[in-house]
Amino acid sequence: MIVPRTNRSEILSKLHAKRAAGLPIMIASAGSGLVAKLLEQAGVDCVNTFSGARLRANGMGTMSMMWPILDSNQQTMNYTREDIMPAMSGDAFVCACLNANDPLKDMRMVLQSCKDMGVMSASNIGPSLSYVDKGTTIRAVLERSGITFQNELDMLNLAREMDMVTIGLAFDEADAEAMMSQCKPDIFCFHAGTTKGGRTGYDSGETIEQTAARTEAVYRMARAIHSEVMLVGHGAAMETPEDAQYMLDHTSGDGFWTGSSTERLPIERAVSEAAEAFTSLRFTSKVP
Repeated sequence: MIVPRTNRSEILSKLHAKRAAGLPIMIASAGSGLVAKLLEQAGVDCVNTFSGARLRANGMGTMSMMWPILDSNQQTMNYTREDIMPAMSGDAFVCACLNANDPLKDMRMVLQSCKDMGVMSASNIGPSLSYVDKGTTIRAVLERSGITFQNELDMLNLAREMDMVTIGLAFDEADAEAMMSQCKPDIFCFHAGTTKGGRTGYDSGETIEQTAARTEAVYRMARAIHSEVMLVGHGAAMETPEDAQYMLDHTSGDGFWTGSSTERLPIERAVSEAAEAFTSLRFTSKVP
Protein backbone atom coordinates (compact mmCIF):
# COMPACT_ATOMS: atom_id res chain seq x y z
CA MET A 1 0.00 0.00 0.00
CA ILE A 2 1.29 3.43 -1.01
CA VAL A 3 -0.79 6.15 0.60
CA PRO A 4 -1.41 9.22 -1.62
CA ARG A 5 0.29 12.42 -0.48
CA THR A 6 -0.77 16.05 -0.68
CA ASN A 7 0.39 19.33 0.83
CA ARG A 8 -0.98 22.53 2.29
CA SER A 9 -0.94 24.54 -0.94
CA GLU A 10 -2.76 21.83 -2.90
CA ILE A 11 -5.43 21.47 -0.24
CA LEU A 12 -6.08 25.20 0.05
CA SER A 13 -6.09 25.64 -3.72
CA LYS A 14 -8.88 23.05 -4.07
CA LEU A 15 -10.90 24.59 -1.25
CA HIS A 16 -10.60 28.15 -2.55
CA ALA A 17 -11.56 26.99 -6.05
CA LYS A 18 -14.63 25.28 -4.69
CA ARG A 19 -15.64 28.36 -2.72
CA ALA A 20 -15.10 30.56 -5.77
CA ALA A 21 -17.39 28.26 -7.76
CA GLY A 22 -20.14 28.76 -5.20
CA LEU A 23 -20.04 25.18 -3.94
CA PRO A 24 -20.24 24.32 -0.21
CA ILE A 25 -17.21 22.86 1.53
CA MET A 26 -17.90 19.63 3.38
CA ILE A 27 -15.93 18.03 6.20
CA ALA A 28 -17.08 14.68 7.58
CA SER A 29 -15.92 12.41 10.39
CA ALA A 30 -14.95 8.78 9.90
CA GLY A 31 -14.35 6.14 12.55
CA SER A 32 -13.54 3.35 10.09
CA GLY A 33 -11.88 2.84 6.73
CA LEU A 34 -15.15 1.85 5.07
CA VAL A 35 -16.86 5.06 6.14
CA ALA A 36 -13.85 7.10 5.01
CA LYS A 37 -13.87 5.43 1.60
CA LEU A 38 -17.60 6.01 1.13
CA LEU A 39 -17.34 9.64 2.24
CA GLU A 40 -14.52 10.31 -0.19
CA GLN A 41 -16.38 8.63 -3.05
CA ALA A 42 -19.44 10.75 -2.24
CA GLY A 43 -17.35 13.89 -2.77
CA VAL A 44 -16.52 15.25 0.70
CA ASP A 45 -13.55 17.57 0.78
CA CYS A 46 -12.08 16.50 4.11
CA VAL A 47 -12.34 13.34 6.19
CA ASN A 48 -11.54 14.01 9.83
CA THR A 49 -10.44 11.47 12.38
CA PHE A 50 -10.66 11.62 16.16
CA SER A 51 -11.23 9.35 19.11
CA GLY A 52 -14.93 10.22 19.29
CA ALA A 53 -15.49 8.94 15.76
CA ARG A 54 -13.59 5.74 16.51
CA LEU A 55 -15.71 5.15 19.62
CA ARG A 56 -18.88 5.85 17.62
CA ALA A 57 -17.85 2.99 15.34
CA ASN A 58 -17.99 0.78 18.47
CA GLY A 59 -21.53 1.90 19.28
CA MET A 60 -20.64 4.46 21.93
CA GLY A 61 -21.58 8.14 21.92
CA THR A 62 -19.07 10.74 20.80
CA MET A 63 -18.76 12.13 24.30
CA SER A 64 -17.48 8.81 25.62
CA MET A 65 -14.06 10.10 24.49
CA MET A 66 -14.16 12.44 27.48
CA TRP A 67 -13.99 9.57 29.94
CA PRO A 68 -10.44 8.32 30.72
CA ILE A 69 -10.86 4.96 29.03
CA LEU A 70 -8.18 5.46 26.41
CA ASP A 71 -5.27 7.51 25.15
CA SER A 72 -7.18 9.70 22.69
CA ASN A 73 -4.18 10.79 20.68
CA GLN A 74 -2.77 7.29 20.41
CA GLN A 75 -6.11 5.87 19.29
CA THR A 76 -6.50 8.61 16.72
CA MET A 77 -2.99 8.10 15.38
CA ASN A 78 -3.33 4.31 15.25
CA TYR A 79 -6.62 4.06 13.41
CA THR A 80 -5.83 6.99 11.13
CA ARG A 81 -2.61 5.28 10.06
CA GLU A 82 -3.95 1.73 9.82
CA ASP A 83 -7.63 2.14 8.84
CA ILE A 84 -8.22 5.54 7.28
CA MET A 85 -5.17 6.43 5.19
CA PRO A 86 -4.98 3.07 3.35
CA ALA A 87 -8.66 3.44 2.42
CA MET A 88 -8.24 6.87 0.80
CA SER A 89 -7.57 7.53 -2.87
CA GLY A 90 -6.35 11.11 -2.41
CA ASP A 91 -9.42 13.00 -3.64
CA ALA A 92 -10.15 14.18 -0.08
CA PHE A 93 -7.61 15.28 2.50
CA VAL A 94 -7.51 13.98 6.07
CA CYS A 95 -7.55 16.12 9.20
CA ALA A 96 -6.49 14.61 12.52
CA CYS A 97 -8.37 16.03 15.50
CA LEU A 98 -5.90 15.99 18.37
CA ASN A 99 -5.87 16.43 22.13
CA ALA A 100 -3.59 19.41 22.61
CA ASN A 101 -3.78 18.95 26.39
CA ASP A 102 -2.09 15.54 26.37
CA PRO A 103 0.52 15.83 29.17
CA LEU A 104 2.47 12.79 27.97
CA LYS A 105 3.19 13.83 24.39
CA ASP A 106 5.13 16.58 22.68
CA MET A 107 2.65 17.99 20.17
CA ARG A 108 5.44 18.79 17.74
CA MET A 109 6.22 15.07 17.58
CA VAL A 110 2.53 14.19 17.24
CA LEU A 111 2.07 16.65 14.38
CA GLN A 112 5.22 15.37 12.68
CA SER A 113 3.85 11.83 12.94
CA CYS A 114 0.69 13.04 11.23
CA LYS A 115 2.70 14.49 8.37
CA ASP A 116 4.75 11.30 8.09
CA MET A 117 1.60 9.25 7.51
CA GLY A 118 0.24 11.74 4.95
CA VAL A 119 -2.09 13.75 7.19
CA MET A 120 -1.51 17.42 6.38
CA SER A 121 -4.22 18.99 8.50
CA ALA A 122 -4.87 19.22 12.23
CA SER A 123 -7.68 20.38 14.48
CA ASN A 124 -8.09 21.02 18.21
CA ILE A 125 -11.06 18.84 19.06
CA GLY A 126 -9.73 15.42 19.96
CA PRO A 127 -11.20 16.18 22.54
CA SER A 128 -11.37 19.87 23.36
CA LEU A 129 -11.66 21.41 26.80
CA SER A 130 -14.66 23.23 25.32
CA TYR A 131 -16.79 20.14 25.86
CA VAL A 132 -16.67 20.95 29.59
CA ASP A 133 -19.08 23.78 30.40
CA LYS A 134 -17.59 27.05 31.57
CA GLY A 135 -18.45 28.03 35.10
CA THR A 136 -18.51 24.46 36.41
CA THR A 137 -16.27 23.17 39.17
CA ILE A 138 -14.75 20.49 36.95
CA ARG A 139 -13.84 23.12 34.34
CA ALA A 140 -12.11 25.22 37.00
CA VAL A 141 -10.25 22.20 38.35
CA LEU A 142 -9.10 21.19 34.86
CA GLU A 143 -7.85 24.68 34.07
CA ARG A 144 -6.08 24.86 37.40
CA SER A 145 -4.27 21.62 36.55
CA GLY A 146 -3.05 23.02 33.22
CA ILE A 147 -5.77 21.75 30.89
CA THR A 148 -6.54 24.94 28.95
CA PHE A 149 -8.03 26.23 25.74
CA GLN A 150 -4.82 28.19 25.23
CA ASN A 151 -2.96 24.91 24.72
CA GLU A 152 -5.32 24.18 21.83
CA LEU A 153 -4.61 27.57 20.28
CA ASP A 154 -0.86 27.02 20.69
CA MET A 155 -1.14 23.66 18.92
CA LEU A 156 -2.96 25.22 15.98
CA ASN A 157 -0.24 27.84 15.66
CA LEU A 158 2.41 25.14 15.76
CA ALA A 159 0.59 23.16 13.05
CA ARG A 160 0.56 26.27 10.87
CA GLU A 161 4.30 26.76 11.46
CA MET A 162 4.77 23.17 10.33
CA ASP A 163 2.98 23.98 7.05
CA MET A 164 -0.22 22.13 7.86
CA VAL A 165 -3.81 23.20 7.12
CA THR A 166 -5.39 24.31 10.38
CA ILE A 167 -9.04 23.72 11.23
CA GLY A 168 -10.09 25.42 14.45
CA LEU A 169 -13.22 24.73 16.45
CA ALA A 170 -14.81 26.78 19.20
CA PHE A 171 -18.08 26.41 21.07
CA ASP A 172 -18.88 30.02 21.91
CA GLU A 173 -18.18 33.54 20.68
CA ALA A 174 -15.51 34.35 23.26
CA ASP A 175 -13.37 31.34 22.35
CA ALA A 176 -13.99 31.93 18.67
CA GLU A 177 -12.74 35.50 19.03
CA ALA A 178 -9.59 34.32 20.80
CA MET A 179 -8.99 31.74 18.09
CA MET A 180 -9.45 34.22 15.26
CA SER A 181 -7.17 36.77 16.91
CA GLN A 182 -4.37 34.41 17.92
CA CYS A 183 -4.43 31.68 15.27
CA LYS A 184 -6.24 32.84 12.14
CA PRO A 185 -7.01 29.21 11.14
CA ASP A 186 -7.52 28.31 7.49
CA ILE A 187 -10.95 26.91 8.34
CA PHE A 188 -13.08 27.73 11.37
CA CYS A 189 -15.97 25.58 12.56
CA PHE A 190 -18.52 26.82 15.05
CA HIS A 191 -19.49 23.79 17.12
CA ALA A 192 -23.11 24.43 18.10
CA GLY A 193 -23.38 21.32 20.31
CA THR A 194 -23.77 17.54 20.21
CA THR A 195 -25.81 16.45 17.19
CA LYS A 196 -29.30 15.26 18.04
CA GLY A 197 -30.92 12.07 16.80
CA GLY A 198 -30.34 8.34 16.92
CA ARG A 199 -29.46 6.12 19.85
CA THR A 200 -26.77 8.28 21.44
CA GLY A 201 -27.53 11.80 20.18
CA TYR A 202 -28.53 14.63 22.50
CA ASP A 203 -31.49 16.89 21.81
CA SER A 204 -31.18 20.17 23.68
CA GLY A 205 -34.52 21.31 22.29
CA GLU A 206 -32.88 23.89 20.03
CA THR A 207 -34.43 24.36 16.59
CA ILE A 208 -32.48 24.57 13.33
CA GLU A 209 -33.49 28.23 13.18
CA GLN A 210 -31.85 28.86 16.54
CA THR A 211 -28.73 26.89 15.59
CA ALA A 212 -28.41 28.95 12.40
CA ALA A 213 -28.86 32.25 14.26
CA ARG A 214 -26.20 31.39 16.86
CA THR A 215 -23.85 30.22 14.14
CA GLU A 216 -24.28 33.33 12.03
CA ALA A 217 -23.50 35.62 14.98
CA VAL A 218 -20.16 33.85 15.44
CA TYR A 219 -19.47 33.85 11.68
CA ARG A 220 -19.82 37.63 11.48
CA MET A 221 -17.46 38.15 14.39
CA ALA A 222 -14.93 35.69 12.93
CA ARG A 223 -14.88 37.35 9.51
CA ALA A 224 -14.50 40.78 11.07
CA ILE A 225 -11.18 39.59 12.51
CA HIS A 226 -10.01 37.19 9.80
CA SER A 227 -11.70 38.03 6.52
CA GLU A 228 -10.19 35.17 4.51
CA VAL A 229 -11.22 32.37 6.86
CA MET A 230 -13.42 29.59 5.49
CA LEU A 231 -16.41 29.02 7.76
CA VAL A 232 -18.34 25.81 8.41
CA GLY A 233 -21.01 24.87 10.93
CA HIS A 234 -21.59 21.73 12.93
CA GLY A 235 -23.90 20.02 15.38
CA ALA A 236 -26.94 20.76 17.53
CA ALA A 237 -30.08 20.77 15.36
CA MET A 238 -28.20 20.15 12.09
CA GLU A 239 -29.12 16.47 11.78
CA THR A 240 -30.39 15.95 8.21
CA PRO A 241 -29.47 17.19 4.70
CA GLU A 242 -32.51 19.45 4.93
CA ASP A 243 -31.11 20.96 8.12
CA ALA A 244 -27.73 21.51 6.45
CA GLN A 245 -29.49 23.18 3.51
CA TYR A 246 -31.20 25.53 5.96
CA MET A 247 -27.79 26.39 7.39
CA LEU A 248 -26.43 27.14 3.91
CA ASP A 249 -29.45 29.31 3.11
CA HIS A 250 -29.56 31.24 6.39
CA THR A 251 -25.90 31.80 7.30
CA SER A 252 -22.94 33.38 5.53
CA GLY A 253 -20.79 30.26 5.95
CA ASP A 254 -18.91 28.32 3.30
CA GLY A 255 -20.13 24.84 4.19
CA PHE A 256 -20.66 22.37 6.99
CA TRP A 257 -19.04 19.64 9.06
CA THR A 258 -20.93 16.41 9.64
CA GLY A 259 -20.18 13.74 12.22
CA SER A 260 -23.03 11.57 13.40
CA SER A 261 -25.18 12.81 10.50
CA THR A 262 -23.12 10.96 7.89
CA GLU A 263 -21.71 8.21 10.07
CA ARG A 264 -23.56 7.04 13.18
CA LEU A 265 -27.12 7.84 12.11
CA PRO A 266 -26.96 6.31 8.58
CA ILE A 267 -25.26 3.18 9.94
CA GLU A 268 -27.87 2.76 12.67
CA ARG A 269 -30.70 3.06 10.16
CA ALA A 270 -29.23 0.96 7.36
CA VAL A 271 -27.99 -1.94 9.49
CA SER A 272 -31.19 -2.04 11.55
CA GLU A 273 -33.39 -2.07 8.44
CA ALA A 274 -31.32 -4.72 6.68
CA ALA A 275 -31.02 -6.93 9.75
CA GLU A 276 -34.74 -6.66 10.54
CA ALA A 277 -35.55 -7.64 6.95
CA PHE A 278 -33.40 -10.75 7.32
CA THR A 279 -34.62 -11.68 10.80
CA SER A 280 -38.24 -11.45 9.61
CA LEU A 281 -37.67 -14.23 7.06
CA ARG A 282 -39.42 -17.56 7.65
CA PHE A 283 -39.27 -21.03 6.10
CA THR A 284 -41.92 -21.40 3.39
CA SER A 285 -41.54 -25.15 2.79
CA LYS A 286 -41.25 -26.24 6.40
CA VAL A 287 -44.66 -25.43 7.79
CA PRO A 288 -45.31 -27.51 10.97
